[in-house]
Amino acid sequence: MTTDQILFGLGLTVALAVGSQLLASWLRIPALIVLLPTGFVAGALTDDIDPHRLLGATFEPLVSLSVALILYESGLGLDMRKLRGDIRRIVIRLIVLGVPLTMACAALVAVPLLDLSAGAAVMLGAILVVSGPTVVGPLLGFVRPAERVGRILLWEGSLVDPIGGILGAVVFGGVVQRARLGSGAHLLQFVLSIGVGLVGGVIGSGLLWLLMRWLRFGEVLASTAQLAAVVVVAAACDIARDDTGLLAAIIMGLVVANLKSFDLPEHRPVSETLVQLIIGLLFISISATITPRSLADVALPALGLVAFLVLIVRPLLAYLSTRGTDLTTGEWCFIGWMDPRGIVAAATASTFSVQLTARGIGGAAKILPVAFLVIVATVTLYGLTATPVARRLHVVRAAS
Repeated sequence: MTTDQILFGLGLTVALAVGSQLLASWLRIPALIVLLPTGFVAGALTDDIDPHRLLGATFEPLVSLSVALILYESGLGLDMRKLRGDIRRIVIRLIVLGVPLTMACAALVAVPLLDLSAGAAVMLGAILVVSGPTVVGPLLGFVRPAERVGRILLWEGSLVDPIGGILGAVVFGGVVQRARLGSGAHLLQFVLSIGVGLVGGVIGSGLLWLLMRWLRFGEVLASTAQLAAVVVVAAACDIARDDTGLLAAIIMGLVVANLKSFDLPEHRPVSETLVQLIIGLLFISISATITPRSLADVALPALGLVAFLVLIVRPLLAYLSTRGTDLTTGEWCFIGWMDPRGIVAAATASTFSVQLTARGIGGAAKILPVAFLVIVATVTLYGLTATPVARRLHVVRAAS
């Protein structure tokens, strides 16, 4: 591509990303409802915004580092002091039970429904375990549910994203090496990846302490230094083990948000603006890589998978996770009606689908379009129904 073509493509991508977010704000709907179809239509009409043509081999690393910044920002909004009692118990159950349950159910259904090989089905299941603060947060902002329900959903979405990213990388390695899933070696790889992410998070937190407490920059430079530290640590972790930078990033956000030694300003215009732009760019770029033909082949089976996840798997998980707690029926039902997929699902699907297809894994080419349809369907469904469902279940917070 020429320099002018690259400049035009990048400019068009930014314009579509910001324009979609402005339109969504004006319509008072979640931005993803506009971003995903906009990127898809633009990608179908022109090759100018195809990220693989614009960025080449740098696209996937940039996606990984961008998601790390998003998770760091979401970690800054999580207050550990509010994660206690039944709330903590439910969040732990949603992750410990939810990850294997969702992965297994999605994989089992995907084999006959989408005609995938076992490896591709398990890969798809691993991708679909994530939820995401970039989707859940705005939805909760619209709905304003009861405070503890909002906390549970926000914590779940923030914590399951890095775990899902690491799980996806481990499963990818197992599928490529044709290792027996669930073997001791596979579990060891997952534990090692968690360990690398934890160590990276601790080291990164120390680096942030040095930058924010000892050197004492101004507000703008402090925000810039934070973002640089997250990128450096996430890149180092990803070099050591794939996708471990996601866990390191959210740990760094949690530490900064919850230790009194960090004086975090209430408003962070630099990082908040950058993250908002990154979200728009990622969804436009990833959506642009999906062709209408690839969707046509999987549309109906993918919607069947969505129905299974939404109507059976999620309500079952919510019931198991809230059983024995003091949550009301309305509260656990609302938790069972909120499980949209977001940026990590899109990013991991974009990365692993291409690589598995190149390695000749049966049905791997269907992973990205199916994940795209699941994201679009769940975001649209929950985005349009969350408020009336919350009102029906009497879990809407009283107006202040």
